Amino acid sequence: MISVNDLRTGVTIEVEGDIYSVVDFLHVKPGKGAAFVRTKLKNIRTGSSVERTFRAGERVARAHIESKQMQYMYNADGEYFFMDMETYDQIALQSDELGDAPKYLLENMTIGIQFYENQAVGVDLPTTVILEVTQTEPGFRGDTAQGATKPATLQTGLTIQVPLFVEQGEMVKVDTRTGEYLSRA
Repeated sequence: MISVNDLRTGVTIEVEGDIYSVVDFLHVKPGKGAAFVRTKLKNIRTGSSVERTFRAGERVARAHIESKQMQYMYNADGEYFFMDMETYDQIALQSDELGDAPKYLLENMTIGIQFYENQAVGVDLPTTVILEVTQTEPGFRGDTAQGATKPATLQTGLTIQVPLFVEQGEMVKVDTRTGEYLSRA
């Protein structure tokens, strides 16, 4: 058990049977009445956010999340298969358990998978990935307006906006947090 006074950003707790990560917190001491802690929590399983207020000194269960480095192997019928790099054990996760991760997964890519009580609850993607542009319209001469972009489909099926000078077959760096083009690779 952990006191809510000790909550910090990134700490994982268990509240009413769900696992949450603390996104934001604020200790409030009003002039009149008891102190309290206002928090913004992100559900690790569903990804939804909730705001919750705790009385100062209240205790919550701390959730111990274990992260393992696993290699993405392949997908079949909506299941994504990963292999533990140390024990060579394989697990299968459904696409809804992975959230947006399938948009950035390439075969043989190593990612972190979070486990709580031996059950996979989330994934840690690298901040950036390098993907190949498989389809995009050519940029035309004279289309030199600053910041002009065009849609491009990447090898994983993700469609992003890229600058006009990016051509089909080029490798681009993409931010996995926002899904935005960063640079050519």
